[in-house]
Order: sequence, then C-alpha cells, then structure tokens
Amino acid sequence: MVAVVQSLSSTTAEQLEWQLRCDMAAVFRVAARLGWNEQIGNHNSLMLPTRTPDEKPTFLINPRGYLFQELTASSLIVCDLDGNVLRGKGELRKVAFHIHCRIHLQNPAATCVVHVHPQYLTALSMLADPEITLSHHNNLLLNDRIAIDQHGDAPADSHAEGDRLAAALGDKSVLLMGGHGVTVVGPTVHEAFDECFIAERTAMYQVTAMSTGRPLRALADSGRRRWSGPWGEKVDARLHLDAWRRVLDREEPDYAS
Repeated sequence: MVAVVQSLSSTTAEQLEWQLRCDMAAVFRVAARLGWNEQIGNHNSLMLPTRTPDEKPTFLINPRGYLFQELTASSLIVCDLDGNVLRGKGELRKVAFHIHCRIHLQNPAATCVVHVHPQYLTALSMLADPEITLSHHNNLLLNDRIAIDQHGDAPADSHAEGDRLAAALGDKSVLLMGGHGVTVVGPTVHEAFDECFIAERTAMYQVTAMSTGRPLRALADSGRRRWSGPWGEKVDARLHLDAWRRVLDREEPDYAS
C-alpha cells in the first residue's frame, strides 16, 4: 500500500499530520530561498499515514497558484490518488496530479515526492548527454541513486506519462528529467529534502567546474559507496531540516501556521 498503516487515535493522527505539514511547509520555504521552483509552478507531495487498512490513501500537496514562499502548514491541500481535493482550499494542478499520483502508486516507498527546477540540476538536464560525473566526493554516495530520463519531450499530461516517469525512476531516489528538472523521492520529508539539496549542490560544483572548459577530475570507481537501499541511510537528514526550521522559526515563523 502506498501509505503506511498505523494504529492511531484521531487526536494522535491530527497531531502527526500537523507535524508533517510543518515539515512540508518548511521545505517549500527553503526551496523558495534557494530558487528551486518555477514561478507558481512545481510541487511537493507527501503520503499521509492511514489509521486502518480500509482507509483511503491521501496525500498533502501545494495548491495551484501559490508561490512557494507563500505556503504555510495550513494552506496545503489533502487529495486522494484519484485527484480529488478532500480537504483544504485550492486546486490540484493537473501536471502535479499526473506526476505525483502515479509515482506514489507505482513506487510505494516514495512517501515524499519533491518535483522542482533547481538551477544546476536543470542545467544538466538540458545537455544532450546529462552525465553526472564521478568528480566530487558527494558523487561517491550519490551517483548510484540517480536515474536519468531522456524521453520526456513534453509536460506530463496523462497517467501514461506519469507511469513512464515512475518506471524511469525505478528504485532510485533522484530522477533527472531531460529538458525539464528533477524529481526526488524519499521515505520521509526530511530525507527527500536532504537528497534534493545535496544533488543540487553537487550539480552546482559540476556545472561550475565545466564552465572553466578544463577537464573534470575522475575519481576512482573503487571509491563509490554503492547504493543498495533501503533509503534513509542519510544520518544527518533530520538534523539538516531541523536546522533550516530553526532559521525559519526566527525569520519566517508564519510557515508553521
């Protein structure tokens, strides 16, 4: 099942959802600061825990028409996997529906899905051969978690395209989408955020080094820490998002409202 079933009272479920909403709102605000999103486009989603086996799976996502910097914990909408808005005010963007719903359905471990257009990953996606080189120490950890899709020639406008993207991602956590941007998934909000952050930083180093016109360093393949799953082996991911939340608590406390 796409959502983890937990034995939760109504009060506990509400408290957990609020914690998740605050984490998601923090990710939107940080993404805005870092320039990851395309004006009022791009979207991040999170499957909510279900309390009983027969409860309908639902997910949190940003409503259409808002800048990431405007979003708050309470402004996120709750949708089902058929694209119906069940709670909250606003509309589910169609592209978001086709990408997020199908990835959540086809990749059960993809609890959180971050779809953004950060500068450097997007720049790499525009190359005829968007190779992620083995040039930085981050690549030793990251490269085996990256899939590259070279077949997305138009925006996702159907379930078929969403299913194709889900298949292209497979069991990886980062999908570099040719001529488009990136989709990053994880078992938690903080792990998907941390994975996107480090992938974009590493792409920044590569693009900057490529701009010199000089050859890139090639690290020894023997140094790779080959990814074999499960996701979540990123020790500092929770600490990373918590650190950003402390910054937001001081400077943009309304994110958690």
